[in-house]
Amino acid sequence: MSRLTLFHATPSRSSIALWMLEEIGEPYDIKLLSFKNGDNRQPAYLAVNPMGKVPALQDGDVVITENAAICCYLADAFPKNELSVPIGDPRRGIYLKWLFFGPSCLEPAMIDRSLKREGASRAMLGWGDYDTVLDVVVKAIAKGPYLMGDQFTAADVIIGSGLRWGMMFDLIPRRPEITTYVSRLELRPALKRATDKDAQLAA
Repeated sequence: MSRLTLFHATPSRSSIALWMLEEIGEPYDIKLLSFKNGDNRQPAYLAVNPMGKVPALQDGDVVITENAAICCYLADAFPKNELSVPIGDPRRGIYLKWLFFGPSCLEPAMIDRSLKREGASRAMLGWGDYDTVLDVVVKAIAKGPYLMGDQFTAADVIIGSGLRWGMMFDLIPRRPEITTYVSRLELRPALKRATDKDAQLAA
């Protein structure tokens, strides 16, 4: 039995954590949940994550939920692949910003666009507006090759996953900066392994 266990459902947001686990290169187990069968709402899983959502990552006696937190935790816990910016490095602030920009700005802006909600003022929304969010991301990735320059980090897993998901559902335009960045990420062996594993699990 591995130290790390991912509570996973496919397809779902937990594919982000699966990619991150492949990036760190440590052994891990998967406990596959079926939304269709309601596994995520059963008492056994609610004891792991009371939200009834995936992913959840168990490391020994510790359980971490929320993709950005999982990616941050794994990058810090397993530093050999340099997927984080260490504490004490002034660049860590920028790294953390991008790590949490995904779930707090990019994803909500895309969901809001998908639902075609209107009427809320920009001041009420934590992410402001869709166009500003997109422009901020594009400006950052255009500098390349990654959000932190030459260093690929967990922040790229989070932002890259959001952009890939958005492009699948036409919630993100195929601007050259975005397609170039996403294409670069899709060349990563860890992402290919995670994608293949998801396909096998779905089958």
